[in-house]
Amino acid sequence: MTVTILIIIVTCLVSYKGFTDRSFFEQLKHHPVSEAQNGEWYRMISSGFLHADWFHLGINMYVLYEFGSLVETLYLDQYGDVLGRGIYLLLYILMIILADIPSFIKHKNNRYYGAIGASGAVSGILFIFILFLPWAELRLYFAIPIPAIIFGVLYLAYSSYASKKANDNIGHDAHFYGALAGMALTIILIPRTLGVFTDQFMNGLPF
Repeated sequence: MTVTILIIIVTCLVSYKGFTDRSFFEQLKHHPVSEAQNGEWYRMISSGFLHADWFHLGINMYVLYEFGSLVETLYLDQYGDVLGRGIYLLLYILMIILADIPSFIKHKNNRYYGAIGASGAVSGILFIFILFLPWAELRLYFAIPIPAIIFGVLYLAYSSYASKKANDNIGHDAHFYGALAGMALTIILIPRTLGVFTDQFMNGLPF
């Protein structure tokens, strides 16, 4: 079993428990006040395994399934099977945490703020994929062909808009910061990343 599939299984189980148990949901969500005042730092990880509803869960897990396997393979190629799997899992958890830090700083005195979702880590996975295959053809709404790098830009633009308009529990800001975290960590952990991206990007330009 791949680490990506394991993450999907655990996320689905935790999210389902959150759907049916409100106290469980409240105890695990990202809540900066509880983290800062009560030392409940685990929330910055556990929140990444909770989702608002089946649609939210389905979208995140679909994106993770589509792109996670390739990203996991890149780490296995770089570090070997055992160490590669461990680093990939650690990378995923770090992206959840790093994506939550900006909202923690912003809302650590706001007891009404809370957020959930794997969006930060999933965005990181998507943008790591873009680093290696920027011009890969994706299917927007399963039908419209679009280059991965263009999809990524549109995805971040939507996330920025949604974060300003949202009144839900979904961590829209985490999309942007998770993407940055994923790219930065991969550039550090796999030094050839920038060279690969530059070559792929230049080779795909229409001029």
